[in-house]
Amino acid sequence: DVVYSHNFPDFALFRDKQTSEYRTLAQMFINLSRQYKIPHVLLHADYPLAHELKADGVHLTSTQFDAISEAKKLGLYVIISTHTHEEAYKAQELGADAITYSPIFPSPDKGEPKGLEDLKEIVAKIKIPIFALGGITTEEQINAVSTTCAYGFASIRYFIS
Repeated sequence: DVVYSHNFPDFALFRDKQTSEYRTLAQMFINLSRQYKIPHVLLHADYPLAHELKADGVHLTSTQFDAISEAKKLGLYVIISTHTHEEAYKAQELGADAITYSPIFPSPDKGEPKGLEDLKEIVAKIKIPIFALGGITTEEQINAVSTTCAYGFASIRYFIS
């Protein structure tokens, strides 16, 4: 995953749910991201490993709200996945630095899309940065997301399609 805000890469996230070599690949990803001077390098879900490998932060899953404070104690930048306004408020209250909010557009196996109006509504209510996520595959969608004042967007398919 690469997350863009303001049209340049600010964040890079290593996420691989299948490999048995996660630690090795994560370290390689961090090193490579540092070579390319990516400002924020994150690992998916594993905040102790993110701290150990000196990543800048972690992108927690929507089932890891209890890990926000632990990850923050380790000095990590914490983004957590949210799918409802209630989850977004909870993330903010628990001290997350940012959230992903999804799915904005149709995305395989991700449920009913939230849409741009809902994204605008949550952006207006939440004080921490919000990354739009889910189904973002075209320049037109990126431009549409930018009209919501979301901090940025995250995508896999946009970058590998």
